[in-house]
Amino acid sequence: MAHCSPVDLLALHAVRLRGFVDSEGAAQRFALDPVAVDEHLLDVQARGWVSWSDFAGTRGWSLTDAGRAADEAALAGELDAVGARAEVESVHTAFLPLNALLGDAATRWQLRPTPTDAFAANSHDDAGWDARVLDDLGRVDVGLRALAPRLATRLERFAGYDTRFATALERARDDPAWVTGVGVDSCHRVWFELHEDLIATLGLTR
Repeated sequence: MAHCSPVDLLALHAVRLRGFVDSEGAAQRFALDPVAVDEHLLDVQARGWVSWSDFAGTRGWSLTDAGRAADEAALAGELDAVGARAEVESVHTAFLPLNALLGDAATRWQLRPTPTDAFAANSHDDAGWDARVLDDLGRVDVGLRALAPRLATRLERFAGYDTRFATALERARDDPAWVTGVGVDSCHRVWFELHEDLIATLGLTR
C-alpha cells in the first residue's frame, strides 16, 4: 500500500509545487480540508517558512528559503522512512530524457508560426508543425504512463500526474492553451510540477 503523507507535510509541499497559491488552492492540490491547511500555513508562517503577499488583487503564500529547507527535510525523512529512495531515484533517471523531449517540444510550440506572420505562414505547414509537437508530447505521455505508477505505489502524493498530463494533451488537440498555458492545468504546468516534486523529494536542483 502506498504511504499517505501527513497533512502538515502536504500543506507545505503544496505551496512548493504551486509556487504562489492561496490556502484554498494549496488544499485543492492534495484534496485537503482548506481550514486545516490555512491553520497549518499560519502556524508555519510564524516559523518563517512561508510568507503571504497581497499585491494588485493577487494574494497567496510562497515558501521562504527556510520553508524550502524544511520541506526538503520532511520529504527526505519520509522517503527514507518508507524505503522508497532507490525507486524514486530510478524514476528520476528515466524521467530526464522525457524532460528533455518535453522541453524541446514546448520551445517549438512557443515558436510556432502565427497567422499574422506572413513569412512563417508561407514557409511552414502550420498544421504539420502542431502535429509534430503533439506527437512528441504523445511520446512523453507514453513514458509518463510507465513511470507514474512506480511513484504512486510508493508515495500516494505522487498520484495523478499521468492522468493530468493525458487530460491536458487531449484538450491541447483542440485548444493550444493546454500545451504551455499558465492559466490552465496544461501539459507544461503538470510537467513542471512533477519535475519540482522529484527534485524536492530527492534534494536536487534543476
